[in-house]
Amino acid sequence: MVTDSAFALGTFRTEHGTEFPGVVVDGRVRRIDAPNVAALLAGWDAALAYVGELAGSASSDWRPLDSVTPAPPLAPGQILQAGANYRQHVIDLVMSESDDDGQGRTPEEKRAYGAEMMDRRAAEGTPYVFLGSPSALCGATDDIVLPAEGHEHDWELELALVIGRPGRRIDPADALDHVAAYTIANDITTRDRLYRSDLAKLGADWVAAKNSPTFLPVGPHLVPATFVKDPMDLRITLRHNGTVRQDESTSDMLFDIPRLISYASELVALRPGDLLLTGSPAGNGAHWGVFLAPGDVLDAEITGLGAQRNTCVAEVLARAEG
Repeated sequence: MVTDSAFALGTFRTEHGTEFPGVVVDGRVRRIDAPNVAALLAGWDAALAYVGELAGSASSDWRPLDSVTPAPPLAPGQILQAGANYRQHVIDLVMSESDDDGQGRTPEEKRAYGAEMMDRRAAEGTPYVFLGSPSALCGATDDIVLPAEGHEHDWELELALVIGRPGRRIDPADALDHVAAYTIANDITTRDRLYRSDLAKLGADWVAAKNSPTFLPVGPHLVPATFVKDPMDLRITLRHNGTVRQDESTSDMLFDIPRLISYASELVALRPGDLLLTGSPAGNGAHWGVFLAPGDVLDAEITGLGAQRNTCVAEVLARAEG
């Protein structure tokens, strides 16, 4: 999916803890002369040409990629997240409901009902989009800190895109022109904090369930859209302690990327540097009845976009003095 001449860009952390924007080619990284990646996205067309020249030039400024650590590749403006956007995933959710659903359906009938419902939603409905917090970001190899609150910490591997051109009420036919790059995101969710029994009518508590620090590993870098042949034909794979849990194509999306961008731009004005997550396929921990615990390792990859490896650790709470 990525051409032989491809390059990527991101933010990298040195052994001394300093961070710099860089361009990646063939296992090497070189510093980019810019304050940060967000500054490049503000003038994306010119920046893409500039970074391309750096990527193709001979220089002594290159260093091995494994000599640095990937930080979150950018500090996004807005984080928009699509929910329930994979057909098989939502059908599995329907199947996981209590057998006593008041309709007396057999498992086969429930699956057929879920499939019919998803087909109808794709044809007649609209995406579901909510906001995330930039403070949840961490890098592609950083530890995921499991908070003391809640126990059902779950993974949700997703294709994410970065906006490179501003837009409002974007036509789906023009939507991909607004994409600067693609990357990997893992939207960690604490399932038992998602709904509050004391405020059930207010719906999901996204802040409590999804926005703890380190709950959004992003990266390892950004692959410019020009190098991604078809974002609707990428393989999403997640392994939990070596066991494959998610393995699906982006072609299973209910609402494709142009429709997601168009819909998001109806809700808010999109700006360069905004991050849009496109939803998670089937195979979350809730489906398997397995949740994250300290010591667990998540290995995640998406075709042509690199890989993540995050280890889960318990939050260490400071003791009160006295």
